[in-house]
Amino acid sequence: MITPTDNKTVTGTAASTPAAPGITTNADFSTFLRLLTTQLQNQDPLNPMEGSEFAVQLATFSGVEQQAYTNKLLGEMMTQAEAGGLGQAASWIGKEARSTAPVWFGDEALTLDITPDPRAEDVTLITMDATGREILREAIGTGTGEVEWYGRDASGQKLPDGRYSFRIESILEGDVIADDEVGAYARIEAVRSGPNGTELVFAHDASALLTDIDALRQPE
Repeated sequence: MITPTDNKTVTGTAASTPAAPGITTNADFSTFLRLLTTQLQNQDPLNPMEGSEFAVQLATFSGVEQQAYTNKLLGEMMTQAEAGGLGQAASWIGKEARSTAPVWFGDEALTLDITPDPRAEDVTLITMDATGREILREAIGTGTGEVEWYGRDASGQKLPDGRYSFRIESILEGDVIADDEVGAYARIEAVRSGPNGTELVFAHDASALLTDIDALRQPE
């Protein structure tokens, strides 16, 4: 069972998921440049490339170049975040972080951030346990925003205490058109360095990588 909330205390975002390695993008960029140059040098003078087609290829060229540059910047940002991850994240202790990792549900409701596909006619919230097993489906509205989840089954009984994660299915004319993970807020209790990078620790040792946090807020 979920209820709407007017909470608007999201205060910031953390580092995003690392971009794909820049080497691949740079290689694609160089290959595209060579192909375009060769095409211009060897086109038939009596049947040159149409202006519109040339404009499309130039636009593609610009997009590839921008993607290569963006990936380079993202890589540099991720390196800096990992280097100072513990120091940065230590200041977050006591705040609430939003991630799609499993979080602990006990006596208090969880705040979920719902963003269905805008085309959806119906939306289903799916609850999964710590192993990723689906345990509950709920039909919810098509609105976007934060909702309070009280963890009640179809008969109104509270689900057992434990770690849960969520996703939503957006449905149009009976077909699922989107299946997305749902972020849930949890209070940060500690920070630690793990094998995959800096981790934020929540209640009952639930955790999420620093790079998987996409929003912070002050607890209510």
